[in-house]
Amino acid sequence: MRMRRGAPDFILFLTVLILLSIGLVMVFSASAYFAGDPEGPFNDPFHFFKRQLLGALLGIGVMIFMMNYDYHNLKKWVGLMLAAALVMLVMVLIPGIGMSVLGARRWIDLGFISFQPSELVKIFIITFTAYGLAQKKERIQNLGTGLMPFLIVAGLAGMLILAQPDLGTAATLCGTIFIMLFVAGARGGHLTALAGLGAAGVAAAIYFEPYRMRRFTAFLDPEADPTGSGWNILNALMSLASGGLLGMGLGQGRHSKFLFLPERHTDFIFAAIGEELGFIGGCLVILLFILLAWRGFRVAITCQDTFGSLLAAGLVSGIVLQAFVNIGVVTGSLPVTGITLPFISFGSTSLIFSLMGMGVILNISRYSSRN
Repeated sequence: MRMRRGAPDFILFLTVLILLSIGLVMVFSASAYFAGDPEGPFNDPFHFFKRQLLGALLGIGVMIFMMNYDYHNLKKWVGLMLAAALVMLVMVLIPGIGMSVLGARRWIDLGFISFQPSELVKIFIITFTAYGLAQKKERIQNLGTGLMPFLIVAGLAGMLILAQPDLGTAATLCGTIFIMLFVAGARGGHLTALAGLGAAGVAAAIYFEPYRMRRFTAFLDPEADPTGSGWNILNALMSLASGGLLGMGLGQGRHSKFLFLPERHTDFIFAAIGEELGFIGGCLVILLFILLAWRGFRVAITCQDTFGSLLAAGLVSGIVLQAFVNIGVVTGSLPVTGITLPFISFGSTSLIFSLMGMGVILNISRYSSRN
């Protein structure tokens, strides 16, 4: 029996809007100097800001729609979602359909628009897994009939994403599914074995790919190659250090202005936050993601429906894991990987689908026992 629908979680909704607002401000601040260069390709300081604003407006529309679309209806689409996810991951690897940028084939070019399918695939795989785990119930304790179907799907999706290549997204997706299995009540021994296999898989992916190995050795000792593989980490750390407690002020970041900081409006935007808003600004962003995690898991815990509970746990885990992997990279706590900061980094695809996921969580919050 479904509970009567109430109001969505206002604190969670407000947290997302604050993160989104910080992202819009920082995308403009971090990109204006480069984008406005009269001799550059854009000659418009608002170039990236306008694109991010459009993505934000579209994403908010999608979030509001999903916030009012009964999440129970997603159950009838899980088969189609799984098929679409696998088809998109194959299509992106096909020359002529998949678009290659800087050696990575992560986008599908539709002519009038291009998008990164792995962002939508994460939502589809999480929804499929939540539905399947809700159906399995006590059988989740069994490795063969309980866990194996989800391990196969997650493993296949992870391998296809890894082939793009995109180790960060593949690891984040598999980590999210691992958390969902834990929440669903999988046996500790099985989870321990899976964690070991996952760690071995990541180690192998790094060891057998030269550019990943260079990034890993740079993570261990960035000063060994300061103008090469260690450049990103060193300049990110210098940006954070130069911000001090209160920062240098919006638009005043020297590493952003003089283009020392790589991917300053995308993967390394947290370094720009640290430089311009200081330690206080960086801590605020981290606290907002912690607040988002708390409210998201609160929705999962208070939801009386197993499917909704697992779906909320999976979606919030995916967003928070991605955020802390990104922050870990920027602070030198993790090896460099091309993964964005949700709601803040430039990128319409990531922004729209992250807001879509939040819309589903907010919809689930309307059916939780607190209402």
